[in-house]
Amino acid sequence: MFKKIFGLAIAAMLFLSISTQSKTYANDIQGHLMVHELTYWANLDVIRPDAKGNYNPNRAVTRGEFASYITRALNLPASTSHVFKDLKPGEERTLEIQAAAGSNILSGYPDGTFRPNEKITRQHMAALLQRALNYSKVPLEGAPLTFKDNNKIGDQFKPAVATSVYYNIIRGSQTSKGIYFDPQGSSTIAHASAFLYRMNTTIEKYGAGVDEEDGDENGTEVPPPLPPANSNSYYIGKLSNGEITKNPTVYFNYEQAESALKSSSSQLIFKGDKIVNMPSGIASAADTAANTVTIYADKEFKKSLTYAVEGSELKYYSNTEKYAIVQLADTKGYAKMDEVTLTPTSLIKGQNTYYVAGGFLTHKTYNHIKQAYHGDYVVGEAPAFMKPGTNYYSQDGVNFYSDVLLTKKVGTHYPYFQFTTLRQHSNYTAEELDSIIMTMLAERQATGLARYANATVESRLIGMGPLLKQVEASHNVNALFILAASMHESDYGISVNSLEKNNIFGIKVYDSDTTLGTSYPSRDDSVMAFLNQYVNLNYAPQSGKFAKGAAPGNKTAGMNVHYASDPFWGSKIAGHMYRMDSRFGQKDFNQVKRAFVANNGDLVNARAEASATSTKVFTYQPKNVGETAVFGYPVAIVEEMTGDDGYVWYKLLSDEVPPSQYVWVRSDLVKVIPNN
Repeated sequence: MFKKIFGLAIAAMLFLSISTQSKTYANDIQGHLMVHELTYWANLDVIRPDAKGNYNPNRAVTRGEFASYITRALNLPASTSHVFKDLKPGEERTLEIQAAAGSNILSGYPDGTFRPNEKITRQHMAALLQRALNYSKVPLEGAPLTFKDNNKIGDQFKPAVATSVYYNIIRGSQTSKGIYFDPQGSSTIAHASAFLYRMNTTIEKYGAGVDEEDGDENGTEVPPPLPPANSNSYYIGKLSNGEITKNPTVYFNYEQAESALKSSSSQLIFKGDKIVNMPSGIASAADTAANTVTIYADKEFKKSLTYAVEGSELKYYSNTEKYAIVQLADTKGYAKMDEVTLTPTSLIKGQNTYYVAGGFLTHKTYNHIKQAYHGDYVVGEAPAFMKPGTNYYSQDGVNFYSDVLLTKKVGTHYPYFQFTTLRQHSNYTAEELDSIIMTMLAERQATGLARYANATVESRLIGMGPLLKQVEASHNVNALFILAASMHESDYGISVNSLEKNNIFGIKVYDSDTTLGTSYPSRDDSVMAFLNQYVNLNYAPQSGKFAKGAAPGNKTAGMNVHYASDPFWGSKIAGHMYRMDSRFGQKDFNQVKRAFVANNGDLVNARAEASATSTKVFTYQPKNVGETAVFGYPVAIVEEMTGDDGYVWYKLLSDEVPPSQYVWVRSDLVKVIPNN
């Protein structure tokens, strides 16, 4: 019934306000920071002008004035149950104070006085506001107190202050030293109008009893909606059974919200509606203007390690207001909080998944922005520890786990082509490569999909076999790798960039604008650009700007670290290579002994002979080798011998461009990849 009575009273007052909204107030209200609240209560005759027509918004409010404001705002019933010896009987102010006392909203001093002309302290205001909420049947929830001067708040007033904080009625004052409540301080008439306005909003939202229109069809009370979130304000909340309960309490900054979180049973911190702290879960690349998230080696975001396209999944460790500690592939680092989204474990709707299908290791990818799966692709052969019918999870495509948080490891598996150096030549001939191309184009054309309708005659990959073997010999880059990269980037040679620009590698086609792309006079020019301007210039040789290993790789080792924003570009290229090889002869699989030159922060010299005194051909630069300390530079071992220094040396295919075909590296600086 209270809601109906209160609603009618408000409606009546609002009617009065409509009829007087053209009223002009004194200059001490117009232009004031709290003009809206002051005008609202002035229209309702709750706050009144003095004899000169001024409202004096910046004057300190007294105990008597604030009591009158509450009585008028709530339309409290008259009462004579309380008499104060310092009030004159029958005066309007006296009657209003007595009405508030009769409604158990206020009381006087032990000596029987009320002292109406004294300035009311902020903690006393909080006490009166809490009792007003209780009178209006608002649940007296409380928020953790995080003020710098908590110790100055009287113990008897702390519950009332906690209630005002919870409902954002009295929020404290932000200073350079932190947030202070100032419990013994006074407030102005303008402040009082703001506190009353927030009290009124709280009563309207939470103070109603259950009426017919307030319940569902079974008469069950419908919970109030989550408070509207200011995108720059902080909140805390709980998570239970997959549902978020967000407290309405507003915090000025992350530090204050974090302090409140530690003093409560809540688990989450929000900035607006975005979760910015959680106990566990996964992170993902947020939807940003750059369309990517960058992983840095340092908290100051000065040294970039790698990056990934928006929607990509990240392993979550912890976070502060400024950064999140996450892992992409095997690379652990710092990401800007503005570039990541945090998803608590119970709210995860989908995740990158690996499973066994037909004996193949199959990867099902998930986009966390679109909250949708993007399809499956075969990476390579399935390891023995994986069982059909079981889902597995991995960040790097090598270390696999049985749980979504990646804590229960079940095995390690390095897909062959993903970590095989592209300096290893393919055993397929030009004619065989052309046959593979035409077979795969015919299969796509047979799908009936419109884009493949003329694949066997329009594809820019047709007849590329001789060129692939030619550049394999001259540029020392695996022909099957080049073909796989072109298939992946050009949709088998029928993409718009392929057909209109002869661009079969997506060169300068960016996530922010996929319509961009370099035009080439011919398909062959595109191939030469891929090799001369990318692979053999910046990615494979140690002199390259983005040298992280001459293999497809992942986001910790190989070309994928910097070449593509797709964190699975390397595994997808390797998947193309594996699928072609497994179907058309198995001529390239398991042909070399694979390894990593592992040098976390150290230089490793590659020499012309198996001796520390022989000519240095080049130097492997320091690189991040990941959390497992394995992911160095992918290499192929072709021979081993004991040098005159007593060390075992490995003969490796050189990462450098020709004519340097082989180099020697000491075996203790190399980690051999176990056979699958």
